Amino acid sequence: MKLFLLLVSLAVANAGVPYEPIELDYHENIGIPLAERLRQAELAQDFDGGRIVGGTQAALGSHPYLGGLLITLVSGGRSICGSSLLTNTRVVTAAHCWRTRNAQGRSVQVVFGSLNLLSGGVRVTSTNVQMHASYNMNNLNNDVAIIVIPWVNYNNHISNIGLASGTNALVGANAVAAGYGLTADFGGSTGQLRHVTLQVISNADCARAFGPANILASTICTDGSQRRSTCQGDSGGPLVLNRQLIGITSFGSSRGCQVGLPAAYARVTSFNAWIRARL
Repeated sequence: MKLFLLLVSLAVANAGVPYEPIELDYHENIGIPLAERLRQAELAQDFDGGRIVGGTQAALGSHPYLGGLLITLVSGGRSICGSSLLTNTRVVTAAHCWRTRNAQGRSVQVVFGSLNLLSGGVRVTSTNVQMHASYNMNNLNNDVAIIVIPWVNYNNHISNIGLASGTNALVGANAVAAGYGLTADFGGSTGQLRHVTLQVISNADCARAFGPANILASTICTDGSQRRSTCQGDSGGPLVLNRQLIGITSFGSSRGCQVGLPAAYARVTSFNAWIRARL
């Protein structure tokens, strides 16, 4: 009886844990406002830095697999995300870059080989986006999608990346994230490519922040305690270790990128077979 009462008490206590909220309405709250800020910055030629929090500006060709996404929504709005080039005709991104609870993509322009999201590089447009059948818009489980694009030639600044495989959880590994997202929660927006090195943490540590409903075995997380992280606008972009794609940027705290909390990604090893079946 005492054991039963203890278990009940623990269950009640855990039920009341206030897990960190995640952003489920990406386009309305992040992508569309950020795309407009980028447009205004380009018009003003106010290029003061870039994105990823705590990172540095990337050199051209340092992430040749990165594809910036300029998404036109059914509503007519414009949003931004990232992606990774897998073959000459396929990129992988987050499903929420195409569909959220209140927004749907109509077409997407993919930008390769450019340090600036809004200018330069090679640009192709697609309407063929294949989301994971079990993608859940209410908790971002299975947040993976493939975009079929017109043929893109490889060169010194554009090339594909391999997919991670195996069962290694990679806890403690130092991986690199790249993207065109914000450099601070309220920072400037210039659309320049940046990158940052982040340490992979255990899913147990990540679940303490976001809860077990959001952090599954198919999730991989990085530490945010040093105020270094992916940020708004980096969604769908790559997390890379040893030239292998290990994560697809999915979500962080809805309170911002500099609150010291983890960032979560779709774990590529969990989706390797699903992705390869669509290449």
